[in-house]
Amino acid sequence: MSKLNFGNSEGLLDRALAIIPNGTQTFSKSQTMYARGVSPFYMQRAKGSHAWDVDGNEFIDWVSGLGAIILGHHDPDVDAAVINQLDEGVIFSLPHPIEIEVSELLCEIIPSAEMVRFGKNGSDVTSAAVRLARAYTNRDHIACCGYHGWQDWYIGITPRNLGVPSAIRSLTHPFEYGNIESLDRIFKDHPNQVACVIMEAMNSQWPPEGWLNEIIELTHKHNALFILDEMLTGFRFGITGAQGYFNIDPDLSCFGKGIANGFPLSALVGKAEVMRLIDKIHFSGTYGGDCIALAAAKATITKMQNTPVALYLYVTGETLQKSLKDYLKFCEYDIRVSGHPAWTHLLFPSDDIKWLFMQEVIQEGILTFGTHLVTYAHGMADLVKTCRVYQKVFATLHEKKLEAKPVISNFKIRWF
Repeated sequence: MSKLNFGNSEGLLDRALAIIPNGTQTFSKSQTMYARGVSPFYMQRAKGSHAWDVDGNEFIDWVSGLGAIILGHHDPDVDAAVINQLDEGVIFSLPHPIEIEVSELLCEIIPSAEMVRFGKNGSDVTSAAVRLARAYTNRDHIACCGYHGWQDWYIGITPRNLGVPSAIRSLTHPFEYGNIESLDRIFKDHPNQVACVIMEAMNSQWPPEGWLNEIIELTHKHNALFILDEMLTGFRFGITGAQGYFNIDPDLSCFGKGIANGFPLSALVGKAEVMRLIDKIHFSGTYGGDCIALAAAKATITKMQNTPVALYLYVTGETLQKSLKDYLKFCEYDIRVSGHPAWTHLLFPSDDIKWLFMQEVIQEGILTFGTHLVTYAHGMADLVKTCRVYQKVFATLHEKKLEAKPVISNFKIRWF
């Protein structure tokens, strides 16, 4: 039997399912990720590195708002900036100067950024980048590697392609991470037709030495644009993003998640020669200049400039990774540790083992589904408790029984 009570969560889920498809707005927060009876479904509040569900259960939060929280929930500097901006206003009939200020900040810290445009979600800016690349190259085909959002051009190649015309699905071609031949094959199969390559620099797997620059060279050899999806790596791998971390030079880059510590903002940045064409492709949204999110971004970026946030994430995550590897020596299942320290992955031999692991650690007050997105608020006490729980769970996991499974989906977001 479950030790924690999730009655309020389950009641809310039942109410939600009657009026909200899948019960919520975000796939990775839904019943497809958490099992009824052994998991919370709704959070009530959060502070620092901890979150409390609607039943009052407290968790160390390693999901971190799907990576959107980088400083910690309710960071005082970000909160103060938002409150100050509220005194001036949220959105106006003309642009506010903060659009310029945050754009200048991004151009200052991101190596490839010469111009900037804002959106609200990652899908906004990855899709704008793809449309921009198509306009710039006058080509239609896309090569991709990773998860890039819900828009037709990408989601059409996944099992969730219902509603996407076959003509659109036929224009996007996935390639294998770490395998340059799989990308070269796309270029050969579609000569002078590929507009861009869009990919994450890193997910759970480290890139082979020199591989990212080889990808860019191959892309430019075929006169296509290279787009870097930095939704998760941006700021988490350092204030210069994965492009600074791996010393690569994309034509366009897409940022979001930690850019505003949880406030809804995304950014498309890139070379001025390409970015100026946005005036002709029409990328526009009422809330792109939302001053609250921009104020949060300005405060978040400024704090990362003035404090060793990225170093802290790395060192904290590295400590966690070393401990996990030690504890897994005593686990009877082949669970492995992977990824950058600031974004640690546990790789499971099967979904059932993953759900069994989640079932056990959630009961101990640890919220994760195998990934650990470190924030500046995760402290030594969080590490000590997490390590203590994992040491116990890994050693006894083979003795446990799976009590419930999430609602099965035919689709998995690759980095979860």
